[in-house]
Amino acid sequence: MSTFVPSGKNIDRKWYVIDADGQTLGRLATKAASVLSGKLNPKYVPYIDMGDHVIVINAEKVRLTGLKTQTKVYRRYTGFPGGLREESFTRLLARKPEKILEEAIKGMLPKSKLGRAMGSKLKVYRGDTHPHQSQTPVAMPVA
Repeated sequence: MSTFVPSGKNIDRKWYVIDADGQTLGRLATKAASVLSGKLNPKYVPYIDMGDHVIVINAEKVRLTGLKTQTKVYRRYTGFPGGLREESFTRLLARKPEKILEEAIKGMLPKSKLGRAMGSKLKVYRGDTHPHQSQTPVAMPVA
């Protein structure tokens, strides 16, 4: 009997919907990252993108524990001298809540070409509607 080695050709990808309403940011991000990377798939191999598509809705209703809502700061660098930009969690949540979830989930994926391919299957939306109804996504509960 030989060992089954999958190729990247015939992968059937499923679509999942995760509702972020009242969910903790880190726990939701780990669940979504494991689905995107394909680790829940029994045919998982680390060198092929075996993951499924993930849709996250209600991004503005995600929560943090403790005092992180007042102390968490998102930093980015423009590339120019003195170009460090900082934004607090509450301000970014009001301005662009999708960015918070995207950054948390993509930060848990590999930092390579494979990780960027996994991250491209993530869709995050502010409200409770999304334009992917034709893919018939399945609701995924977050423990």
